[in-house]
Amino acid sequence: MLEKLNTIWHYPLVKLAGGGIVSVSQIALALLFLVVGLLVSAILARLMARYMLRARLGPDAANTIRKIVFYVLVVLVGITTLKLLHIPITAFAFLSGAIAIGLGFGAQSIINNFISGWILMSERPVRTGDYVETEGFQGVIEEIGNRSTRIRRIDGVHIVVPNSLMLERTLINWTLVDRDIRTTVRVGVQYGSPVEEVARLMEQAVNEHASIKKTPAPSVFFEDFGDNALIFDVYFWCQVGGERELRRIRSDIRFRITELFSQAGIVIAFPQRDVHLDADAALKIELVNND
Repeated sequence: MLEKLNTIWHYPLVKLAGGGIVSVSQIALALLFLVVGLLVSAILARLMARYMLRARLGPDAANTIRKIVFYVLVVLVGITTLKLLHIPITAFAFLSGAIAIGLGFGAQSIINNFISGWILMSERPVRTGDYVETEGFQGVIEEIGNRSTRIRRIDGVHIVVPNSLMLERTLINWTLVDRDIRTTVRVGVQYGSPVEEVARLMEQAVNEHASIKKTPAPSVFFEDFGDNALIFDVYFWCQVGGERELRRIRSDIRFRITELFSQAGIVIAFPQRDVHLDADAALKIELVNND
């Protein structure tokens, strides 16, 4: 029994051009080495990424280093596996050329997205955690992969965007350099209101909010004489991570402005229309209807 197993274990399967022989044992050991090598490569790459995160490196840079380390180790494992089988790398020259031609014709989109993914990770126009706006939706980037980027929309829906589209189309990154955003709140007050007091109270409401930046200082402008109101705009800067926080801050300021105006007796205007009736015309219409 042992002799039969030994014969099978050393049975030659492939004869190489140089006279070498690839046996069952060599193939089994090569496959085992390949599987173990891939597992070890993945573990080492993850450990490297964790070490980089502990060293206070950004998650995008750590993820890029993890992928680079993993692919380098995979290449080394593949080359070592071929050496265990006594197969020269030059034997795959023709095969690699044929694969390259096939990929060039049939997988242009995949290659384009793959290269775009590495460009995104190297140039970093977007990073994990950035709040972006593209294709009519807004969301937070959760992961930049080799082929696509996963974005969590503000309503919780996950969207997978091909990496090539992230480079080819216009993309608004709210947090590329910093989280400073300028926004405005508009208020219309009735004619006859004390305009200086209106401006002062609006500025007070903004300065009281903890999320508003003191520099640049908020600015209040008497914007226009509207049809039904005197229009005031207050511009201010704040640090936010997305549209939701910005809307919350504007809502807080509107609540505070309403409270201050109510205490000061200032009325927030609303659309009004004056209707004038022509008594003679109305009388003529009534006479015609009676006739």
